[in-house]
Amino acid sequence: MNTETGKRSSFSGKIGFVLSAAGASVGLGNIWRFPYLAAKYGGGIFLLVYIILALTFGYSMIIAETSIGRMTGKSPVSAFRSFGKAKWINAGGWINAIVPLLIVPYYSVIGGWVIKYLFEYVLGHGSALATDGYFSDFISNGVSTEVCFIIFALLTLIIIFAGVQNGIERVSKIMMPILVVLSVIIAIYSITRPGAMAGVKYFLVPNIDNFSWMTVVSAMGQMFYSLSIAMGILITFGSYMKKDISIEDSTKNVEIFDTAIAIMAGLMIIPAVFAFSGGDPDTLQAGPSLMFITIPKVFDSMGFGTIVGILFFVLVLFAAITSSIALTESAVSTFEDELGWDRRKSTVLAGAIMLILGTLSSLGYGPLASVKIIGMQFLDFFDFLSNSVMMPIAALATCLLVSKVIGLKAIEEEVLLGESNFRRKVIFNFMIKYLCPIFAVIILVSSVANAFGWISM
Repeated sequence: MNTETGKRSSFSGKIGFVLSAAGASVGLGNIWRFPYLAAKYGGGIFLLVYIILALTFGYSMIIAETSIGRMTGKSPVSAFRSFGKAKWINAGGWINAIVPLLIVPYYSVIGGWVIKYLFEYVLGHGSALATDGYFSDFISNGVSTEVCFIIFALLTLIIIFAGVQNGIERVSKIMMPILVVLSVIIAIYSITRPGAMAGVKYFLVPNIDNFSWMTVVSAMGQMFYSLSIAMGILITFGSYMKKDISIEDSTKNVEIFDTAIAIMAGLMIIPAVFAFSGGDPDTLQAGPSLMFITIPKVFDSMGFGTIVGILFFVLVLFAAITSSIALTESAVSTFEDELGWDRRKSTVLAGAIMLILGTLSSLGYGPLASVKIIGMQFLDFFDFLSNSVMMPIAALATCLLVSKVIGLKAIEEEVLLGESNFRRKVIFNFMIKYLCPIFAVIILVSSVANAFGWISM
């Protein structure tokens, strides 16, 4: 097993890793998916369940993946292969590596939509964005969506091309603090709107009457989005982590950062929409409709709507870019390790894949709208395949690799390299051995059953 490769890039230190990992975690899923799920599945009780899961399930998976990466100094495929030649081990590595390749193209398409909306707000066209039919007209226009998608993809690739410290780490150190400041400003503005406190209470105060089994399942599913679990990212970033940096302390900081931003996202969106809708949580619709239809209407009904719109979409753009570069970096690192290519060639290959798959998603609501896979547009299909099928399988493979092959003792030794004590060892050992595999299977089964209409989530 290769413990450290001499030529491998690395983060400059703990801050670089934490902000980069937090940047990977804080993305579009936090900004609109978390508030939507919180509103749909119980508000404060969903938030409480999510925090408990973040401190147990999420924590354990971050520790496991980061340790595997640093232990091997490799990206997902090579990292898994370091521990054996069994077919399931090799398959687990490849699934972790393929997930970001499927996500980043359609993610970049949505990032392009964010660029379009930010541009329109800067031009003072906020009221136009709030009109009925604007969003559907935009995404059905193949030329506009493709241009915006390519701009976002190029931004991502330029940062990746610059390298780990000069690209990913430097951008994360700039964007993440700005993202935090903007989220606080918008949240304060949102909760001070007339009628907004009802939304604040619904979101922050747990009500056991709102609890259901789907609250737990949905919160578990959100863990994958929120903490970049089972995407190969944390294995890759772990391989860039120096041996003297505490994995457990870094994990704790990522947990805090991610959960804080998720809460801020909820405070930005839920109270504002509550105030706008007269207290109707059903207005918090899922997916793109919340960010690109409901939110512009909310901003248009407020004073300073244009300014708030600009700040909000700058925040969303930064969140989208930091996650996009993490996803792309995982793919580039795999190409470097598996093909023996340098960063330039690997980035070009990643860009080509982004262009091909992203174009399918970009045109999927316009010129290619008639082409569907199992009843889904290209963007929805890639989202389903990566998030609902492959990520739970990747998480299960990681749990089995740690508990059955690497061994809990070896992970403990890796964690203790930068720390005198493995403080949550009992939680980690129990979760990774028993509960995390069960959670992964539950998410896989429930997500697939929901997609095919066998159950309703």
